[in-house]
Amino acid sequence: MTKTILITGATDGIGLKTAELLARQGHRLVLHGRNRAKLDAAAQEVGGGVETHLADLSRLADVEALADTILAAHDRLDVVINNAGVYKTPRTRTDDGLDTRFAVNTFAPYLLTLRLLPILPRDGRVVNLSSAAQAAIDVAAMTGRAPIGDMEAYAQSKLALTIWTVEMARRHPEGPGFVAVNPGSLLASKMVKEGFGVAGSDLGIGADILGRAALSDEFAEASGKYFDNDSGRFAQPHQAALDPSHVRAVMAAIESIVAPSS
Repeated sequence: MTKTILITGATDGIGLKTAELLARQGHRLVLHGRNRAKLDAAAQEVGGGVETHLADLSRLADVEALADTILAAHDRLDVVINNAGVYKTPRTRTDDGLDTRFAVNTFAPYLLTLRLLPILPRDGRVVNLSSAAQAAIDVAAMTGRAPIGDMEAYAQSKLALTIWTVEMARRHPEGPGFVAVNPGSLLASKMVKEGFGVAGSDLGIGADILGRAALSDEFAEASGKYFDNDSGRFAQPHQAALDPSHVRAVMAAIESIVAPSS
């Protein structure tokens, strides 16, 4: 059955590879990017008359506008793949006073998902790109009140993403499904090349698991779970995600940032 699938950060790396994979399977794709030229090039590469949307996910106003545009164009989205992410950036503070890494990796996908929930069916899925790099969250840093280094921000933002994935699954037991996925460590993405100076492994590894998480039966009952593609199995995230007080503090901080915009 043909599905309508939104992929954020689809202009290169795992996002683009996943789009190509799903297009070959005959699905309708809605692609997001933050650079018009790269977005147009990605659409041409993927083919099949894909729909494209431009937005800077470091700006919550752009996330709102993106959601509004998608809601106006669609009455149903079967899958949302929150793939867009940032590790190193020359500008670590957004115009809203947030840490850029947390803004893009944690807040933007939460807000976008929250806004799109009305058009996600019960059997729909939200696939969030997590990471093997996870760390307990400094709420002051997450909310822009304390400085933080690149790796710490990245690892913490990915655990925060994983935490809200589990929390959204808890709040929506009848669906859609929410799953966090580590697509594989040190795959050959631009982020890995710029951040770690290595070529990385085949991006197809990440695209394959995202395609499975989005559509396969093996993830049909996976809502609220974390899949570690390095080990090839569902696993526990960082232990901080299992601490109820830490989870409450993180969710309260996320909602303090996102709620005024939602």
